[in-house]
Amino acid sequence: MKSTINIIGSGFSSLAASCYLAKAGFEVTIFEKNSTIGGRARQLIKDGFTFDIGPTWYWMPDVFERFFSDFNKKPSDYYTLEKLNPAYSVYFGKDDYITIEDTLEKIKLAFDKEEPGSSKKLQKFIDTAKNNYDIAIKDLVYNPGVSPLELITPATIKKINQFFSTIKKDVRKEFKNERLVKILEFPVLFLGAKPSDTPSFYSFMNYADFGLGTFHPKKGMYQVILAMEHLAKELGVNIKVNAPVESILIENKEAKGLVSNGTNYYSDIVVSGADYHHTETLIDSSLRQYSESYWEKKTFAPSSLLFYVGFDKKLENVNHHTLFFDVDFDVHAKAIYDNPKWPKDPLFYASFPSITDDNAAPEGKEAGIFLIPLAPGLEDTPELRSEYFDKIINRFEHLTSQDVKKSIIFKESFCINDFINDYNSYKGNAYGMANTLLQTAFLRPKIKSKKVNNLFFTGQLTVPGPGVPPSLISGKLVADLVTKHHSILV
Repeated sequence: MKSTINIIGSGFSSLAASCYLAKAGFEVTIFEKNSTIGGRARQLIKDGFTFDIGPTWYWMPDVFERFFSDFNKKPSDYYTLEKLNPAYSVYFGKDDYITIEDTLEKIKLAFDKEEPGSSKKLQKFIDTAKNNYDIAIKDLVYNPGVSPLELITPATIKKINQFFSTIKKDVRKEFKNERLVKILEFPVLFLGAKPSDTPSFYSFMNYADFGLGTFHPKKGMYQVILAMEHLAKELGVNIKVNAPVESILIENKEAKGLVSNGTNYYSDIVVSGADYHHTETLIDSSLRQYSESYWEKKTFAPSSLLFYVGFDKKLENVNHHTLFFDVDFDVHAKAIYDNPKWPKDPLFYASFPSITDDNAAPEGKEAGIFLIPLAPGLEDTPELRSEYFDKIINRFEHLTSQDVKKSIIFKESFCINDFINDYNSYKGNAYGMANTLLQTAFLRPKIKSKKVNNLFFTGQLTVPGPGVPPSLISGKLVADLVTKHHSILV
């Protein structure tokens, strides 16, 4: 008889874990509280428009390829990828922007145009970033975070100084042009911390950006979720939606299953891909590994105020991904990390998937996604959402030299309260726990519970950290640990 596993949540990490565990011979059931799968990577479909509610950037294609290859599959078996050119553009003022194209050689030309001679420094920086990427993505991040020794390899010993310097120091040591600095500091924002708090080693994100490029799955990021669902079901995984988990069943400090919609579902092992903090509220306080003060002291990645907007015309002077860095980043960052409050003048990001993808909007119309990074735990009201939409849409019109407000068919918003309600997210964070030096690898919350046997965790609050590729990896890590643990028991 097969051993059974119940998994809480159906985001990237849970789906990945379910595939690996089913392949290893377990009988796996996923419990998803919402009516559709995907966790933060769900869709909004309205009036012929289709929006990815969560992640919109497809970076590190090799991680996706590695995941599917573990099952003798390829991403192209399920969805079509398009490399974006340009990858994105960055606005610094009215009609003033830098475009990042699809190859390093083209990007070097853009750098030289901005700061003559900077392309040589960029090549050197990216060479280091690529070396870090090879060490990190091919080796380090596939460790389960159980021991400090995982970080000690011949390659990392040579890089030891990079764990004690920061991205901000490294970038500003080489580049003086503030616009280029902002572009080079941008990728580490995906790791959830300020460049001044992110170890230099994480420059591998710059290689992901300039070296590998930015992609778009045709019909949106949700196609990756559907691909993983298809694979999971092929492997025999059972998925239940509208199945919130009320508690985890524990006997003699051992997980025995869970309770969903008032029904007990027994299993040999429980894996949670839900918010780590929330998952521990499903068990008795004496069995929780981490106190409220532990979570309170941690550096969390931002939350977000998101708007999904349908426009009745095609927009001008924007690319699929467009960043608006026309205000002071440091001031906005302080409002997120140092003195949490609503930023007076926020940076923001906009995505227009319908520029690339006909599926995103009816013909002649545009789908727009706008994102403002915010500190988790802030007050979230309809009035604040409305005020901040007006702030960014006014700036958007000014910076891109076009009128768009009269062309809005509808707008939907998603913010801190929604992250809490829909995902049980701690303080409404959007990206998990930041990858700072003291929150890296073995210093993150553990995959395996120290207090409850047969209870495991996966996702952005444990290893390797925030982001879609790390979530895929996290699913593999928990599956490997479960399989190893179970083989010892039997």
